Amino acid sequence: MAQERGAKARDADLGDAAQDAWQAVVDYAKQETIEPLRGLGRFIGRGTAGSALIAIGCVLLAVALLRALQTETGSTFTGNLSWIPYLITLAAAAGVAGLAVWAIVRNGKES
Repeated sequence: MAQERGAKARDADLGDAAQDAWQAVVDYAKQETIEPLRGLGRFIGRGTAGSALIAIGCVLLAVALLRALQTETGSTFTGNLSWIPYLITLAAAAGVAGLAVWAIVRNGKES
């Protein structure tokens, strides 16, 4: 009878140890997979939102430059020269895009 109780106690201890080991494995898996993925999701979400806001700002600045060139230069860009403000705005936007690409490439080489 005493041997049976001792065997049952050992089996219970072994079951508790197995359950504790399984719980440790599950907790570790969650810590090493789910939490980094949540952080990555937040990073991507904030990056996407920031990129969208910067893109909207750049478009608004380009439109503002175009309108300023069309209205504030008097009769300079009238008649056959009415296309020049569009060319200037396109060149300015291409310059900003070029600077952004240059900065990305430069930072990529430093890594």
